[in-house]
Amino acid sequence: MSTRGATLHAPAQPRIQQPQQTPPARLPLVVHVLALGTFLMGTTEFVVAGLLPEIAGDLRVGVARTGLMITVFAVGMIVGAPLMAMLTLRLPKRLTLMLALGVFAAGHVVVALSTNFTLVLAARFLTAIATGAFWAVANVAAARAAGPAASARALGLVGAGAMLANVVGVPLGALAGQLMGWRGPFLALAVVSAASIVLIARTVPHDGGDRRAVSIRSELTALRSGRLWLVLAACATTTGGVLATYSYISPLLTDRSAIAPGTVPLVLACFGLGALAGSLAGGRLGDRRPHTVTVAAATGATLLLLAISLLAGYAVPTIVLVALLGFFGLGANPVLMALAVRFARQAPVLASALTVSAFNLGTAVGSWTAGLTLDSSLGATGPAAVGTAVAALTLIPTTALALLRHRH
Repeated sequence: MSTRGATLHAPAQPRIQQPQQTPPARLPLVVHVLALGTFLMGTTEFVVAGLLPEIAGDLRVGVARTGLMITVFAVGMIVGAPLMAMLTLRLPKRLTLMLALGVFAAGHVVVALSTNFTLVLAARFLTAIATGAFWAVANVAAARAAGPAASARALGLVGAGAMLANVVGVPLGALAGQLMGWRGPFLALAVVSAASIVLIARTVPHDGGDRRAVSIRSELTALRSGRLWLVLAACATTTGGVLATYSYISPLLTDRSAIAPGTVPLVLACFGLGALAGSLAGGRLGDRRPHTVTVAAATGATLLLLAISLLAGYAVPTIVLVALLGFFGLGANPVLMALAVRFARQAPVLASALTVSAFNLGTAVGSWTAGLTLDSSLGATGPAAVGTAVAALTLIPTTALALLRHRH
């Protein structure tokens, strides 16, 4: 999913909680500004889920193939987050954010104006790389701005920007796509992201960048942490399970639950409200009981996905389950990000970038696998079945982390 006063290699590490420190009553303004940026990023990543039929019809490709717009975006973030984190390591963080938003806007213009599906996928990939760069730097800067006692809370707010996208951005994008064509939301995102460059320039302080010699080897020492890899595994499976289902929620709602297409944006808003509440609640609880939050969220998401698979033929229960899935399925994400930054020690930016990659690796594999099941005997419920299996895997790393904590 950022005050720019600290360099990328500052020795102080954002930690989940230190008992002797009192959490601040209010988070710094810059954390809210960065949450606005992640709102745009979350909208563009998920808006396709509500526009699949419209995009497929206009570009004359199948719905399953159109889902590649989600998969390619996820792959771009997998590659882009760690790569851009290393390439921009010595750049001022404010400049990095501005450049990322500029590329983000340009990519949306190309998508909105193109009639070639291959070019659309290429533009989505480029946009995803910019998104990964923005998110990786924003996470670390937000945690440092809030301080060790409120880092998970700050990351919860930054992540809530993406969750709010599901409440406001995605449903509005789906509604606008039905009324004026799917290209309109992409043009709107380009305009708003270009305007956000000015906001970043005016609110994020200039830090001068890190002019010291940067050692790639010292950054990569963070990869020796076994607990970091457990966190990354949890990031991949929890998001992969939830978004395997969410990426194809529109066909499930219309084909299996018999919900009218015009009602789909409202269901997407229910999911977004649940995800927003979960991200904020998870961030607050995660500063005190991070492992309880991660295990409980994984358990809840698995059970909810199983229930969706079994009850998809009933409209009202499905809507309720989708809303709860947003709460449990994405609520632990800020806690996982804060844990990764903590375990990486001297390489917080790389750790943050790797969590972005892990989240999107899960999204890419999950959405791709889920798309294949649409043409199987499972039909529209296939993605939910895939999501259940993937989400259940999250219990392995989260339980291991909890046990390791007790051992220490």
